[in-house]
Amino acid sequence: PLGVIRCWRIHMGGTIPPAPANASTEETSKSKAEEQPEEPVKSPEPESEESDLEIDNEGVIEPDNDEPQEMGDENVEVTEEMMDQANEKKIEAINALSEGELQKAVDLFTDAIKLNPCLAILYAKRASVFVKLQKPNAAIRDCDRAIKINPDSAQTYKWRGKAHRLLGHWEEAAHDLALACKLDYDEDASAMLKEVQPRAQKIAEHRRKYERKREEKEIKERMERVKKAREEHERAQRILSDPEVLAAMQDPEVMVAFQDVAQNPANMSKYQNNPKVMNLISKLSAKFGSKP
Repeated sequence: PLGVIRCWRIHMGGTIPPAPANASTEETSKSKAEEQPEEPVKSPEPESEESDLEIDNEGVIEPDNDEPQEMGDENVEVTEEMMDQANEKKIEAINALSEGELQKAVDLFTDAIKLNPCLAILYAKRASVFVKLQKPNAAIRDCDRAIKINPDSAQTYKWRGKAHRLLGHWEEAAHDLALACKLDYDEDASAMLKEVQPRAQKIAEHRRKYERKREEKEIKERMERVKKAREEHERAQRILSDPEVLAAMQDPEVMVAFQDVAQNPANMSKYQNNPKVMNLISKLSAKFGSKP
């Protein structure tokens, strides 16, 4: 019977207004107390997660969108001669770097990488030049490759952390710089870590704050759904406690007709001359505010 009541309510409109005028005084007072629509709760305007987050972005630059740099063939068979040539190119690149010829240094490190593409330090060195050239995305690509080859290089994490700092990726920068100092303490990396860490912590705290808000909202909505389901169950129980409704629902003829109408309200016309069926439909329609 509870399922039939629910089915009826859904198909006949699903709203519960005050009791009809011809109901008894006791039933009317109960209906007004139990079925009065609740005042809608006004939800606060959704607050953007960024709305109250202020971060000092001094020193952050626009990302570089150049074509990815040459990385060399990972599968190439490196001979001793190629290793020697790569080392010579590396030395030339370091000399160019010391003279401030940054693009020349990049080109020479690239030559060295193509000769010996499995040497992590070459990518880390080239990344350091990309950072100086204000090309953080290129630096990050080099560092990612270097870490793939050697995940324990402090210098690689240092330069990737610096690149993330240029892009304003505060949490990533703090992570890499902290790891660089852990692997091999470096004053330069430590100084930059002290700069970025407060911003990274602020972002993390801000995110946790909104995660808590979302969790609280989900719990509140879940509790509201449980409350409404319980109220619906109790309402159906009260309807079934009505002696006339209970008696009608124990009549097989009435129940077959009632289920027919609940599934398709247009079928009500078939039972217009059946007082038992129409009495039950009228009673439930009055409770749910729909017209039989």
